[in-house]
Amino acid sequence: MCGICGEVVFNNDMANTARVDRMAQAMAARGPDAMGVTMRGRVAFGHRRLKIIDLSDLGAQPMTDATLGLTLVFNGCIYNYQDLRQELQNKGHSFASTSDTEVILKSFAEWGHDCFNKFHGMFAIAIHEHGSGRLHLVRDRFGIKPLYLAEKDQRLAFASSLPALLAGGNIDKDIDPVALNHYMSWHAVVPAPRTILKGVRKLPAATIRTIETDGSYKDVTFWEPKFEKSAEDLNRSAEEWDDMVLESLRTAVRRRMVADVPVGVLLSGGVDSSLIVGLLAEEGQKDLATFSIGFEEANGEKGDEFQYSDLIANHYGTNHHQIFIPSAHLQENLPGAISAMSEPMVSYDNIGFYLLSREVSKHIKVVQSGQGADEVFAGYHWYPKMQGSNAPAQDYAAAFFDRTYAGMKEAVSPHYMANRDESLAFVEAQFARSGAEDPVDKALRLDTNTMLVDDPVKRVDNHSMAWGLEARVPFLDHELVELAGRIPAEHKLAHGGKGVLKEAARKVIPSEVIDRPKGYFPVPALKYIQGDYLDMVRDTLTNQKARERGLFNTGYLDKLFAAPTEHITPLRGSELWQVALLEMWLQAQEV
Repeated sequence: MCGICGEVVFNNDMANTARVDRMAQAMAARGPDAMGVTMRGRVAFGHRRLKIIDLSDLGAQPMTDATLGLTLVFNGCIYNYQDLRQELQNKGHSFASTSDTEVILKSFAEWGHDCFNKFHGMFAIAIHEHGSGRLHLVRDRFGIKPLYLAEKDQRLAFASSLPALLAGGNIDKDIDPVALNHYMSWHAVVPAPRTILKGVRKLPAATIRTIETDGSYKDVTFWEPKFEKSAEDLNRSAEEWDDMVLESLRTAVRRRMVADVPVGVLLSGGVDSSLIVGLLAEEGQKDLATFSIGFEEANGEKGDEFQYSDLIANHYGTNHHQIFIPSAHLQENLPGAISAMSEPMVSYDNIGFYLLSREVSKHIKVVQSGQGADEVFAGYHWYPKMQGSNAPAQDYAAAFFDRTYAGMKEAVSPHYMANRDESLAFVEAQFARSGAEDPVDKALRLDTNTMLVDDPVKRVDNHSMAWGLEARVPFLDHELVELAGRIPAEHKLAHGGKGVLKEAARKVIPSEVIDRPKGYFPVPALKYIQGDYLDMVRDTLTNQKARERGLFNTGYLDKLFAAPTEHITPLRGSELWQVALLEMWLQAQEV
C-alpha cells in the first residue's frame, strides 16, 4: 500500500521532476517508509512506500527492469503474487526481490494486458514501456485503489490523491456543475470520470488506459460483475447458497492474510466485521488485534455499538482496543479528516474511520474491514423497495437521493446549476443496460460499480492511508462478488436484507450479533448540528471565501441555520452538514 504519482509530456519537452516531487511529498502519509522519483525523458514517476511485503530495499519503487524495458509504480497489494511468481519462474523469469511489485512487472512482460485478470487484489498501476513510449494506467476491479488524473498544456499528471495533484500545480480548480449535481443529490457520490473540480478526473474502476506518445488513448474495461442466472442457479436451495458463500468468503479472508507484518480487523460489531474475525480465528490467526470506536450521544441518539463489538472480542479472545471519542475531540479533528479526503464525502463515519485509523496505526499496519457486504448482499433499506418495481430508476432515486432536481434549484446558485437532473439521467442510463433484468439486480449492479467505489471504498482508503494504514476488504473479492451476482434476489433480501450472508454467518459467529437491529457508524453530533457545531458550519458557509464562491442560495442556508435538525435526508443525513462539508473541503484544499 503506497502512493503513486507521475507526469507524462505529449510534446518534445522533458517531464517536470520538481512537480512529481511535490506530488510525492504531499502523499507522505500514504507511504511514510520511503520515497522515490525517477525520470526517463518525457515520463517521470514518483512513489511513497508503506512496507508490507518484502520489507527490504529490493522492493523499492519506482521499479525498473532494464532488460524488459519497463518502469512501474504501484499502489496496493496482489494477494496471489506468490503463485504468479512461481508460474513466471517456470516460464524462465528470474526475480531480484520477493515483492508483489516485481511480479507485476514480469506478469506484464509475459501476458500484457491479460495479466490484470490474473491478479487477485487491489491496485492502481502505472507502467511505462521504454521502447514504444506508451503509458498504461490501470485501476482494480472495484476502484479500491484511487487514481486521479489532470491534463493541461500537453502534460498529464496522475496521483493516488487529488490533493497531491493540487500540490503539483497547473490544475483547473473551477467547480464542475455536473459533479455538483451528483454531490448534492447522490449522497456526495460523483461517478467516474468526474470529480468536483473541472480540471481533475479519475480513472474508472476495472479500466486499463493505454496512452500513446501523442496523448491519444484507449480504455479497456477488463472486468465487471455479472448478474445473469442459470437454470441451476435459479433452482439451487438457500442452504446450498449459504454454504457456497461461506466457502468463498473463507477464501477471500485467507487471501488477505498475506503480509510480512501482522493483520488486524476493524470491528464495528456488525455481522460483516464480526464474520471476518470469526473466519480469521478459524484460520488459526493468533493474537488477533481488533479495534472499535464510539462517540458521545447527541439528541438522544447513541454514539457507539460497543456491546456488540465487545461480545465478538470476548468470544474470540482478541486483543481488543475500544476507542471512545469525546465530542470536543471530534470537532478538534474534523479539519484533519476533511483535509485527508481526496473528494468531499459527507458520511458521518469519515471522522470515525479517520480517528480509528489513527489509533490502529499505532499498533499495526494492515487491517481487514467489512466494507462492501451491504452492496454485494443487499443489506440496505432501498433494495426491498426495488423488488417488482415497474419504474426502478425512479424508485431508486426516491429511496436513495438526498434531494430532487427542484430541491437542488432551491439550494444551488443558478451559476452552478447543471442543465438537467444529471444524477437521475445517470441512473436511468445504467438501469437500461442489459445483463441485470431484476430491478434489485439493477440497483446492486449500480451500487457495486459506482456508489461503492465512490463512497464507502474511497472513504476507507482516504482515512486509513492518512495514517499509513492498509485496509483490505474481503467482501470485495471479485470471485465472491461474481458468486453473489448469481444468487436470486429473494435469498439476499431475506431476513431484512443480507439473508444469505446472515445464514452463512450462523455457522461461524454468535447469533446475538446476527439478529440485532441493523447498525451503522453513528456520529450523532454531525447529524444533529447544534451548539459549537452549528457555529462552526455557519462560519464556514458565511465567511469571505464562501461568499465570494457563492455556491449556495442565501435563503436556503438561512432555512438550514434556523432548524438544522429538521432537514434530514432519506439516508439519515443532515442537509446542513452536506453543504458545509463541501465548502470546508474546498477551503481546506485552497480552491
